Amino acid sequence: VPPSRKAVARALVAAFLQQHAPAPVPLWVRINAPSTPLAHDDLAGIVSCRPRGLVVPKVQPAELAPLAAELARLELDAGLEAGATRLLPVATETPASLFSLGGYSAAGPRLAALTWGAEDLSVALGASTAVGDDGRWLFTFELARSLCLAAAHAAGVAAIDTVYASFRDAAGLRRQAADAYRDGFTGKLAIHPDQVAIINEVFQPSRAEVDAAHRIVAAFDHTGAGAVAHDGRMLDRPHLLRARRVLALAARMSPP
Repeated sequence: VPPSRKAVARALVAAFLQQHAPAPVPLWVRINAPSTPLAHDDLAGIVSCRPRGLVVPKVQPAELAPLAAELARLELDAGLEAGATRLLPVATETPASLFSLGGYSAAGPRLAALTWGAEDLSVALGASTAVGDDGRWLFTFELARSLCLAAAHAAGVAAIDTVYASFRDAAGLRRQAADAYRDGFTGKLAIHPDQVAIINEVFQPSRAEVDAAHRIVAAFDHTGAGAVAHDGRMLDRPHLLRARRVLALAARMSPP
């Protein structure tokens, strides 16, 4: 949104939130970077309209505490439950951010998830592209992706993969989403509505995965041991935790 249209956009977002309250799905609002006065205007204009959370770009972990304090004041003024507004930082959009990702472990209960971004980071680094000829992330951006994944799990929140910008390339989106699911991401940002169905399909555990997870959990429940022999393999606690995670994800993504 160009600077001359920020106030108009903010008013449109507030009106949309009010029109769709209560929303059938959680509504999140991407605000401006917290280092700018625009972010404070965003909070003042939309928190009372009850968004589920805020997507926070170009942010460092240390900036979340003052942001949370401002949110607490606005929630109190609006009669909202304390902590009602969650936070989803876009955690890798500046070079400095790569050196502070571990700080999100102390971000507090408002932190809902972490995601990462490549486009702003590539501009800040002076890179001409973030992907190679094969469409896969170049090393520096793969590093940012991996650090975000580790930081999210260290903080105990969901890891959300970044957008796939070529929204007409369904095959490329499917490949990138499958890579993210394999590596431990919980979901993926969409940049176009047509991408949502593919992302949901990829991040829904398959029937084979769910069946295998049920068998692993049952094997541990049956023996009560810390390690079990199952399908010709020795399994221990990490395998049990992975199986439970698959079942939890499947339950969360199943239609009501």
